[in-house]
Amino acid sequence: MSRGNKSVGTKISIFVLFFIFMFVGVFFGVQFITKTGVFRIPGVVYYDESLSSDEKAKLEEIFSYQTDLDKDVTISAKNVLEAPNLKEGEYIYNIYVPVTDFYSTKTNLTVNSVEEIFDPTFQAANEFELIPISELDFTKKLLSLNDKYYLDELVSGAVYRIVSFDSEKFAEEIKPLVTNTFSVKAPTKDTLLTFAQTGVTALSRGMNAKLNAVGGDATYFAEGIKDFLSAFDITHTSNESSFTDYASSSNICSDKRFIDTLTAIGLDVVELTGNHNQDCGDTAALETIDTYIANGIKMVGGGKTATEAAVPLELSKKGSNITMLAFNQSTGGATYDDTPGANQYYEEVAAEQIKEAKARGDLVIVDIQYYECSAYASEYEDPTCDRANSSAGDQIGLFRHLIDLGADVVVGTSAHQAQTYELYGDGVIYYGLGNLFFDQIWWPGTTRSLVLAHYIYNGKLLQTKLVGTVYDKDMQTRLLDDETLAWWLDRLVSVRP
Repeated sequence: MSRGNKSVGTKISIFVLFFIFMFVGVFFGVQFITKTGVFRIPGVVYYDESLSSDEKAKLEEIFSYQTDLDKDVTISAKNVLEAPNLKEGEYIYNIYVPVTDFYSTKTNLTVNSVEEIFDPTFQAANEFELIPISELDFTKKLLSLNDKYYLDELVSGAVYRIVSFDSEKFAEEIKPLVTNTFSVKAPTKDTLLTFAQTGVTALSRGMNAKLNAVGGDATYFAEGIKDFLSAFDITHTSNESSFTDYASSSNICSDKRFIDTLTAIGLDVVELTGNHNQDCGDTAALETIDTYIANGIKMVGGGKTATEAAVPLELSKKGSNITMLAFNQSTGGATYDDTPGANQYYEEVAAEQIKEAKARGDLVIVDIQYYECSAYASEYEDPTCDRANSSAGDQIGLFRHLIDLGADVVVGTSAHQAQTYELYGDGVIYYGLGNLFFDQIWWPGTTRSLVLAHYIYNGKLLQTKLVGTVYDKDMQTRLLDDETLAWWLDRLVSVRP
């Protein structure tokens, strides 16, 4: 090779080396300046002191040492008393509700700040605790919070725990990691089923006379209660009197216009276990059933024949399935053949129907028309009928036995004066609800009734809120005031079995 060619080759090699050196310098220089590549500093997770130790531990499982972030993220938390309008990077970590003992007559919790509700001293003094909404069930009593009942509102009446993620790359880096983790499952208006169970309805006797006195408008009797009851997804009552043209002020038969009282309260389910539905004859009973059908009202515990009367009522709505069973036990009025009447109680039938319903995964509610206590016949407050077993027979034994068979809720629907209630086994028993509509205005105990406001979610009973009603000589049923309700519930609870 000539000397000249060697010189040219050397120059080319130096140029190539220079180019490589410049490329490498620029490459690593850019990385150094931009903190990328070999000089990249990984994103750091900063945990604010507002996070609890449990929350931090859960977050550390997500943001482990293997999690490679490009940008820093700061995580913090706060509590609010109203459902928030979430901003980007905010999630509801949990919803906490205030609860107290099942038998407590306390209904409302008043707080001045969100910090106060977490104060252990405040909780002890006010006899409540905060639990996650996922732990709520019927064995605890949900309290209103500043007069807001969570299961009615679903946007207040609870404490909302909010977790916030602050990062320049939230959408790219953080959101895919946390969205599923921070998705709280809570009831919504589309998934929470509300079901009102009421007691004795007997639109008859003195109510027939009153109907004529008020010009024949049967909605008069429901004026004070219709907005409340018609707001439920399902509304029930146990009607003991049939519609007929022969209704009078002295019989337990209903003027035909009284169907307007029932439609005014939004009645969905009528129970026919009562012992007076045949008082005005089979024709009236049959025509009454046709009237219910014409108005889209479902029936349980009675029918045109014994076979029809024995058919359970299956209800399916908002993702929950309910089986209602209703029986007449020892009060008369049952059918045993092809005539109309109430569904007679048979042990083997009840056991089999409950078993079948539970096998389907249904919530099972059993209503019983039982012997009646008559000690309420006093112009003064007489607490005798408050007790279960205050009438003939073993009421406590039968009702508890139905729970043992698998029923979730057992309700006595024959009591003209409300009775005590109790948790038992895996269920709950309400021994008697009293009169929703009737003419018994002479005795204080028979003018009041309990409404069972059931809240059902995913086929499970979350809560039953007890609501009181009362009527007077005007025979217009209205809601009972909170003070009287608390006094009354305390009386009923004091004699529970």
